[in-house]
Amino acid sequence: MEFRHIAIEGPLGAGKSRLAERLAVRLDATVVPDGTENPFLADFYAARPGAAFQAQLFSLLARHRQQAALRQTDLFSRATICDYLFDKDKIYAYLNLDDNELFIYQRLYDLLARDVAAPDLVIYLQSPSEVIHRRLRERAKRDRRRPLPDAQYVQELSEAYNHFFFHYTATPLLVVETSQFDLAWQDDALEDLLRQLRDMGLGTRYYVPRTGA
Repeated sequence: MEFRHIAIEGPLGAGKSRLAERLAVRLDATVVPDGTENPFLADFYAARPGAAFQAQLFSLLARHRQQAALRQTDLFSRATICDYLFDKDKIYAYLNLDDNELFIYQRLYDLLARDVAAPDLVIYLQSPSEVIHRRLRERAKRDRRRPLPDAQYVQELSEAYNHFFFHYTATPLLVVETSQFDLAWQDDALEDLLRQLRDMGLGTRYYVPRTGA
C-alpha cells in the first residue's frame, strides 16, 4: 500500500471507528482513535451559553496533543489509520461559534496546525443527513450516555462536511457513498475498498460500495 498514513472522516455516525479498526487489521496498522470524551459536549447539545466555545477548544487541544505526540514518537513511520482529520475541526468551529469566538479560535488553530503531519490519503464517508440522523438515533438507543443532536443540526453539519470536502485538495481523497451500505465492513466490502485504495492516485475519486445493506 502506497499510503502509510490514512485519515478517515465523516459526520457523527458515519462509521469512521469501525472502518478504522477493520482497515488496521488488514493493513497491520496502528489505529489512532478520536476517543477523548469531551466534558462540554452535553452542555453544548443543551444549548448552554459558552458551551460551544468550550467544547470546540477542548476538542482542538486534545487532538493537537495526540497528533503532536504521534509525530514526536515517529509513529507515522508505521502504517497508521486515524479516525479523524485534524483539519475537520474547523468544520465544527465555523458551524458552532460566533464571530468573536471564531476570531480567537482561528488564531489558535493556525498556531497548532503547524505541528500536525498531513495524511497521505483521506477517506470521506458520505451519507445524506436523514440517514446519518437515523443511525445516530439507533446508536443513542444502544448507548443512552451519548447525546443525540437534533435533525436540523445534523443537516447543517452534513452540508458543512460536503462543502468542506468538495473544496478539499490538500491530499488524495476517496469519497465513499455509504447511504445504502452496511457499515460493519464485512470481508468482501473491505477487500473492494482496498482495491480502490491501491488504485488511487492524486486528486479525488468517488466510490459507491457494491455490497449493500
